[in-house]
Amino acid sequence: MAVIALAGCSGAPGVTTSALALLLSWPLERGRRMILAECDPDGSAVLHGLLQGTLGDRYGLRNLSVAARQGDLGDAFWRQLIDLSSEDGKGTASHDRLLLPGISDPAQAASLGSVWKALGVIFRGIAAEHDHDVLIDLGRRGAFGPCGVLAEQADSVFVVVRNTLRCLQAAESRVRALQERVGDVSVLMINEGPYPAGEVQRVLQVPVVAILPYARNDAQVLSDGAEQPRHFIKSPLMKAARTVGALLVQHAAVRQARLDPSGGRASGGEVSRAR
Repeated sequence: MAVIALAGCSGAPGVTTSALALLLSWPLERGRRMILAECDPDGSAVLHGLLQGTLGDRYGLRNLSVAARQGDLGDAFWRQLIDLSSEDGKGTASHDRLLLPGISDPAQAASLGSVWKALGVIFRGIAAEHDHDVLIDLGRRGAFGPCGVLAEQADSVFVVVRNTLRCLQAAESRVRALQERVGDVSVLMINEGPYPAGEVQRVLQVPVVAILPYARNDAQVLSDGAEQPRHFIKSPLMKAARTVGALLVQHAAVRQARLDPSGGRASGGEVSRAR
């Protein structure tokens, strides 16, 4: 299916919160999975936010650097995923919404130099061979450093932007730099400020493909591990995220078809079987 990268800019755009909302509400058909890979070189927001520091270093991106040196990256990738699927009505989880937690300390990013490109190959293989979707959280600066190769290999790249003056001013230069690196760039807008999507599109000169509401209380469940209210999955944020997920997949599919009209997209390499 699709490999989609989310990147941010200064001005607290909410990349990781948006990515988590998408993971938990992504429209999935039977047999498909959604994988969120937290590849922010500044460190994991999920480990200390939603997961409240409960995992330590037992799972996540950091452990893949060791696996890469041992030639075991493909299998190790699946072992590092944690299941964030909600339970169904029968009390069982569907195991179809998976998270690769990021590094716990920015200093660990230096050990991942050779891993980023290999991860890009794995992500493309997962989408092509296993019919799963992959969402990459690059944080505020990940699209511009060594892990920017993940943006280059994604089917679509979205800059998460709040429609405030501060964020729009910060986003202009980031969008231009990202366009130079990956080509087409689009915007996922967080509707906090006064500027409508058309104005954001005019200022940044890239399309606003989807909009998420600014819902502070709902967002704190995902960003800080705040207590989850009843029917959280039906909250305005999560309902909007489900619609946004469908729009992102559609946008990625259109871009894939435009870049590869023959439909012969290569997976980029061998990928271990889905677990």
